[in-house]
Amino acid sequence: MYSKVHSVGITGVEGVPILVEADVSDGLPGFSMVGYLSSEVKEAQERVRTALKNSGFRLPARKITINLSPAGIPKAGTSFDLPIAVAILTASSMIKASVLKHCVISGELGLDGEIRPLRGALAITAAAKKSGMDRCFLPKENVREAMIIEGIEIIGVKSLKELSNLLNSCGEPGGQEPESLRHELPLWQPEPYDVDFSEVGGQLLLRRATEVAVAGMHNILYIGPAGTGKTMIARRIPTIMPSLSLEEIIDISKIYGVCGLLSQENPVMCRRPFRSPHHTISPQALAGGGRIPKPGEISLASGGVLFLDELPEFQKNTLEILRQPLEERKITVSRVFGAYEFPADFMIAASMNPCVCGFFPDRTRCRCSEQQVRKYLSRISKPLLDRIDICAEASAIPYEELRAGKKGESSGAIRKRVEAAREIQKERFKGQGNYFNGAMGKRQIEEFCILGNEEKEILKKIYDRMNLSVRGYEKILKISRTIADLEGVSRIKKEHLAEAAGLRSMEGKYWGGIYGQA
Repeated sequence: MYSKVHSVGITGVEGVPILVEADVSDGLPGFSMVGYLSSEVKEAQERVRTALKNSGFRLPARKITINLSPAGIPKAGTSFDLPIAVAILTASSMIKASVLKHCVISGELGLDGEIRPLRGALAITAAAKKSGMDRCFLPKENVREAMIIEGIEIIGVKSLKELSNLLNSCGEPGGQEPESLRHELPLWQPEPYDVDFSEVGGQLLLRRATEVAVAGMHNILYIGPAGTGKTMIARRIPTIMPSLSLEEIIDISKIYGVCGLLSQENPVMCRRPFRSPHHTISPQALAGGGRIPKPGEISLASGGVLFLDELPEFQKNTLEILRQPLEERKITVSRVFGAYEFPADFMIAASMNPCVCGFFPDRTRCRCSEQQVRKYLSRISKPLLDRIDICAEASAIPYEELRAGKKGESSGAIRKRVEAAREIQKERFKGQGNYFNGAMGKRQIEEFCILGNEEKEILKKIYDRMNLSVRGYEKILKISRTIADLEGVSRIKKEHLAEAAGLRSMEGKYWGGIYGQA
């Protein structure tokens, strides 16, 4: 007898509908599986066979054939154990086939028939809803994660026997109906941050540069001596970013769920990611990879911040990987059996010392030779440097300022201004596939960065004095547009251009003699 069960596989970070077909027929007893299967999927036949036996099901000695369709998509993971077992029971007339038409089933089986949690439950549920399914049967531990998807009933089950009983009693008079737990479990609540900008004393330039960077999603580089608060400020960037929307929570949680980084206590990501990989990270760990590729740090930072501390210490080939994702907001990892596309919509914040000892250009303290300084700074390539909009210099904090202990402005107050600027940009770029000033193209710059005659004269002086390239000229305009948005004004003024030039000037100060002005 033939049966089919709907399930979902994971490709990249998205769910892909998979049809699990089972045929139980006369012939030499055996168990065969086909459909472009990885080793862990092939091993499912032993887990399923033993789980069925230990759950009290007695299968006749017949030929069992399992096909996972479509055959051209690679199947990996252990989430197909449960749908395979249900398909076999249905083909053996132990479960009613009629109740499976609009259900998706996923889960790993233990040898005792218990259903164990799986990775990517959110992606599975989202794909199930998209394909028009009404119900999704998942391991009990994955219910809270999956229930953020509305419009589909989520049923948590603990064992194969329990699932069999639920399916057979559906629609029967007096039968046991699956209970939706949506009213019992809170979906998500914003998580408070344990850091705040009010803890940062002094460094007004770095604070202002960070606010402008976050408001327009401009990449930022902090440069200055060690111990001046560069890392401290960078770690507080997520606290001034707007709160996550429901759509962003789902997108980010999909990535973390596929990587197994969600827990029962924190079933979804409720705050902006902040990823700070060590400088020894490999290119594959940064971009994502593996035989069956998984997301890397670039994708885990999507929707938030990728912080690169001690930027020159990273391998050069590792840093160069960032160039394409910064332009396209996605990264594609290709393998022999297919290409996987991962999101890469993040903001880069990086910090570095200006030389090996960290005190250049203060020659009263710096002992590095000119050649050593040039060599150290040249570890950052010109193409990567061109993709960093703002370069802010951290200065040493005076003793009097340190002892004063005066608190700075709180993250909440800064976030209100950032959110107001983001709303202006959201309205400005509606329907244009872009949401931030930092991602404006040439046409959008011409349309939205209109200058008066006085402002044009100021910009011409800046262009000549800083010896700007075309890319540098456009960055000044984009930063100016963000500064104007923070003030809530529609036109760029001369003071906005002057501040934008100041936020770019440090790049020329340190790299001007190596690459020329950017």
